[in-house]
Amino acid sequence: MHLYRTSEGFFLLKNAQFYHLPHYDWDTLINRNDLFTYLQSLEIEKLPSKIDIEDTKILAPIGSQEVWAAGVTYFRSKQARMEESSESGGSDFYDKVYDADRPELFFKALPRQTVGTKGSVRIRKDSKWNVPEPELTLCVTSEGQIVGYTIGNDMSSRDIEGENLLYLPQAKTYDYCAGLGPCIYVTEKAISPETTISLQIKRAGEVVFEGSTTLNQMKRKPDELVSYLFRENSFPNGCFFDDWHRCRAAE
Repeated sequence: MHLYRTSEGFFLLKNAQFYHLPHYDWDTLINRNDLFTYLQSLEIEKLPSKIDIEDTKILAPIGSQEVWAAGVTYFRSKQARMEESSESGGSDFYDKVYDADRPELFFKALPRQTVGTKGSVRIRKDSKWNVPEPELTLCVTSEGQIVGYTIGNDMSSRDIEGENLLYLPQAKTYDYCAGLGPCIYVTEKAISPETTISLQIKRAGEVVFEGSTTLNQMKRKPDELVSYLFRENSFPNGCFFDDWHRCRAAE
């Protein structure tokens, strides 16, 4: 099932049909540990339905939640970060965090810094090397339960981060630095490790880059990363959590 947040309210896509969910608070809805079971139990035949929602504006599937992320969870991302930071002397830090028990976690964006599908993300004016990063993004409840998945775009200023590791917050967090959407994919079980993440970049209508990888290339699993995020940290309405992957050639 797929949950959409739009300019005309919230919609559930089930059995190839969109059903309007009236009178819901988005934060309350996606913060349910039993979200899949709850949506399955709805008497959808009694809800208003639409063939599609193309005539509505699809919004980022975020309410008051923060967006966080994990770094260097793929071997290729470890290699890339080491190459970028070699001149600044920081390459050893990426090597160490890849093998360490504790992962790299960082704050990415507030809701106001996040855009939805077909929205415009930004790049920093003081950066010359900026890349989009396709993400598997987890929808996590306030109790640390993964109840859904969406697609994230973690825009990053590679030259700023490569210059000095202490510049990471500036390379990652600024106005409209994150994309989410178009919806939350709600499943009963965790998605398969064989799931593919892919990226395609078009300029003037032509594909200039495309690449893909699978989730089984991650060293750290989603549940492990979430457990570290929730150590000494609370999220009253849940959060969104990027598993931080990059298609290396996009750089």
